[in-house]
Amino acid sequence: MDGLGIAFITLAAVFLLLVLAILAFGLRRFQLRGALGTFDASICFPPEGWQMGVCRYTDHHLEWLRMASLSPRPRHRYLRSSLELKGWRQPTEAEKRSIQPGAVVVCLDYEGQEILLAMKFDVYAGLSSWLEAGPVIGIGTWR
Repeated sequence: MDGLGIAFITLAAVFLLLVLAILAFGLRRFQLRGALGTFDASICFPPEGWQMGVCRYTDHHLEWLRMASLSPRPRHRYLRSSLELKGWRQPTEAEKRSIQPGAVVVCLDYEGQEILLAMKFDVYAGLSSWLEAGPVIGIGTWR
């Protein structure tokens, strides 16, 4: 086999790996969006920038998964009983370029750490209800 044949096989293999990676990203995105209790949400830890992702509700946790990742494990996981909803606000002009259109910025407190999530307003209403309807932990209160 000459040098041209080896170069062609190498390029074909690289192209095939690229196509498989794109298909894997698409499949993961499709599975995340199709699962119950998931929603699009960008996350920001001040002073870091915004990162696109997907949040997922579980019984006791709110999980955030990166959009551009093949890992099935969440990047951030927050205990439901330790999350405190501080409210929401409209995004600033600078934030509008980094988050999905029509989103609001939701301010959460998790064990003294401020977390900002950008999501659609109807998703915010669902998150608020999920936090308020948490299970009872301890005596008489769930917090």
